[in-house]
Amino acid sequence: MNYATHWGVAAGLALATLSLPAWAASTVKVIESGEGGGTMSLKLDPATVKAGPATFRVTNEASTEEHEMIVVRLRSADQKGPMIKGKDRVNEDKLHSSGEVQDLKAGAGGELTADLKPGTYLVFCNIKGHYRAGMHSKLVVTP
Repeated sequence: MNYATHWGVAAGLALATLSLPAWAASTVKVIESGEGGGTMSLKLDPATVKAGPATFRVTNEASTEEHEMIVVRLRSADQKGPMIKGKDRVNEDKLHSSGEVQDLKAGAGGELTADLKPGTYLVFCNIKGHYRAGMHSKLVVTP
């Protein structure tokens, strides 16, 4: 490799490095679906990310039903959402929320960016009856 080629390659690598952000946020695609009275779902892609900033891109694929998305860090991987007796909702007061996207009309989308620490997170919809109908998934955050 001659001198000019060597410096050209080095300059190209330097420019490529400068164009990258100092940190890159993980992106989690969240698909919510289901109508009242039927099975509902909340799917994450991917279901495992590295610790640090993560952007949740939420899409409500329901045709008539409103949904929301809440992210909470669990104390242990097997912890379940604590239910409010007789209300058919998770007791959010007993959990530490990392943020939420509220009031997603049918077909709408939203976004949330949160700084996640290693552990297991519960991602769910807390509109009455939706958690019990299947609108929850766990996200694993690795160091």
